[in-house]
Amino acid sequence: MKLRKASIKRSTKETSVQVSVNLDGTGKTSIKTGINFLDHLIISFGKHSMIDLKVDAKSNDGIEHHLIEDTAISIGQAIDKALSSRSGITRFSYASVPMDESLAEASIDLVKRPFWKLTLSIKRSKIEGISKEDIEHFFQSLLQNLNGCIHLTVKYGENDHHKVESAIKSLAVAFRSASSYDKKQKGIPSTKGSM
Repeated sequence: MKLRKASIKRSTKETSVQVSVNLDGTGKTSIKTGINFLDHLIISFGKHSMIDLKVDAKSNDGIEHHLIEDTAISIGQAIDKALSSRSGITRFSYASVPMDESLAEASIDLVKRPFWKLTLSIKRSKIEGISKEDIEHFFQSLLQNLNGCIHLTVKYGENDHHKVESAIKSLAVAFRSASSYDKKQKGIPSTKGSM
């Protein structure tokens, strides 16, 4: 089987981001964004999706929003690139992941048509120093650039940190299954013969 690896380099006046992924890895991560909670979320995604993921992101303008957005875009684009034609993959999956009192569900179709629906149900204005809108924007930018149909919903919970962590973990577990090779699948997993 072809190795599913890809790298993306995104350089703008606002940020410099380098991402490399190996979809057939073991969950090994090296994440450096300078934002601790963002690093934690990305590490969780790599660990639970079993993707080897390396991210080196730097701000050029000191604006956290730009760094969070460009990091998410770059991760999504690298994964999309590594999936290539998506031949032989399972394609569809879902996962329900609890974290203490919170529960999140992710449903994924890795078709090459971007659509996302996100409900994080965050109540606080900040979580671990990151604004609510920037956390939501991280998820939105990641989902959009994965180039699939993804529904990610926090079903319930009280602790906003737990809600966000259960969301990233449910996304990771669902992605792990959807992107895995299906031994019975021959070629593109679509009646159209193309994604």
